[in-house]
Amino acid sequence: MASFNPEEMIERFRERAASVKQRPLPPVAGPEREQFVRQAQIDFQDFAMVGDADVELNDGILTLRIDLRPSDQR
Repeated sequence: MASFNPEEMIERFRERAASVKQRPLPPVAGPEREQFVRQAQIDFQDFAMVGDADVELNDGILTLRIDLRPSDQR
């Protein structure tokens, strides 16, 4: 694990979140389209949360700290 860089991992999650935002809708309609949109929203949320995390690697333990409080409560 000596070559693992947690900052690079966070950057990859930021890139994934951005790519979900740019993901084109497939030529589907109805419930399939709704499911695709719903999944894209969940993917973006998950990738963006990890991409915004403060990351720390100590003694082989990776810690992600994600502040979920509204911005007016920070």
